[in-house]
Amino acid sequence: MTHPYLDIHPDVAQAITQRRPVVALESTIISHGMPYPQNVATALQVEAEVRAHGAVPATIAIINGRLKAGLTAAEIETLGKTGRSVVKVSRRDLPFIVAAGATGATTVAATMIIAAMAGIRVFATGGIGGVHRGAQQSFDVSADLQELAQTPVAVVCAGAKSILDLGLTLEYLETHGVPVIGYQTPWLPAFFTRDSAFKVDYPLDSAQAIAQVMHAKWAMNLQGGLVVANPIPEAFAMPRAAIDAAVEQALQEAQRQHITGKESTPFLLARVCELTGGDSLASNIQLVLNNARLAAAIARDYLALG
Repeated sequence: MTHPYLDIHPDVAQAITQRRPVVALESTIISHGMPYPQNVATALQVEAEVRAHGAVPATIAIINGRLKAGLTAAEIETLGKTGRSVVKVSRRDLPFIVAAGATGATTVAATMIIAAMAGIRVFATGGIGGVHRGAQQSFDVSADLQELAQTPVAVVCAGAKSILDLGLTLEYLETHGVPVIGYQTPWLPAFFTRDSAFKVDYPLDSAQAIAQVMHAKWAMNLQGGLVVANPIPEAFAMPRAAIDAAVEQALQEAQRQHITGKESTPFLLARVCELTGGDSLASNIQLVLNNARLAAAIARDYLALG
């Protein structure tokens, strides 16, 4: 699919043309999610995991004003080295970064937009954004949720980030008609933990069953995407009490330092990592790899449906 602002990496373009499975990957996890050089190593490892499971990876970003569906290793290295100095780009930011010829790392929302432009239907990430705690006063709701309501991409994630208000996040998604599927679980994973106090809409036990739901949804012209909540592997899950305590402390620190908006999530995740002695970073890497494996399987089964 051609678009005047979009560049599709040759490997990705060939896969799309030949109807081979493609999995989109975001880039804020490279620039804002982890320190260098671990961020670059993880990004390349996730791409390799997608390939190992029969799909083509398409890491998405904006490079010098061009929307990119698929990055070179050099472009990934640049994003990793530049780190948080790279603009974090959501839907509202896209026209400004493109018009300025600038470079930006894409959030879940922006990655979904560019993936849909390229004709990619499956996207693997760590965790989606959502309704922030205290949103009754701040109205801080991630643009990821509204994007899921309107853009036809299935997002494979380890649930919503544990720093969020999970109950309100589910309510928002339900209001906007976005189904939340639990992969082999009835419970909503909470990023670092395999479950939470909240249930998903529909537990499904196979990639094929998820692909069939995707196919039916879009064949009926129902707009929007789907959340596929895939629990972190048990060996890498963290105790809920330890994560809850770290999140609570990080939230209090963010409030004292007046950290809000797009800066809050990177701050909170980094602080939780520090408070858990780095354990959460190791878990973060493993859950992304796990999501990449499932996303590749779903992409394969979705294409097989024609």
